[in-house]
Amino acid sequence: MEVVCVVGPSDSGKTTVIESLAARLSEDGSVATIKSIHHDIEIDTPGKDTHRHRMAGADTVVGLTPTLSFQITPGGKEAAASETALLAETVDRLRSEGYAYLLIEGFHNCSYPKLILGDREDIEPPIAHRSSVATIDTEAVAAAVIEGSFGE
Repeated sequence: MEVVCVVGPSDSGKTTVIESLAARLSEDGSVATIKSIHHDIEIDTPGKDTHRHRMAGADTVVGLTPTLSFQITPGGKEAAASETALLAETVDRLRSEGYAYLLIEGFHNCSYPKLILGDREDIEPPIAHRSSVATIDTEAVAAAVIEGSFGE
């Protein structure tokens, strides 16, 4: 599984780049994404059945719809040994599920090859590419990812 981490300051175009790369890479294989979210959000509608299951004490709730499935399990970043450890566990799980490509938004301190947008300077290596959303050639980045040469 080829992994690309897209990092940069807020409003630098990370999501736009992830969208472009996901669209292009999905033509070649299966794509998974991970998004670092810095604040709690409620993804389960209060009062609806899956939320009621969770509030009643279920450790994990799985929802299966005609077109989507989802799993809600407590224990985000705060319950993990570290944010980096949780990311590594999630990447390993997605790898075992057979995805060809993984795009990560955020996690500037991870050990995966990074595409940096904007002028953020506190990014830890490995840095594979630095650009702005206006000048990035997502086709060239996607080609490097498909070839397995992104980050080399």
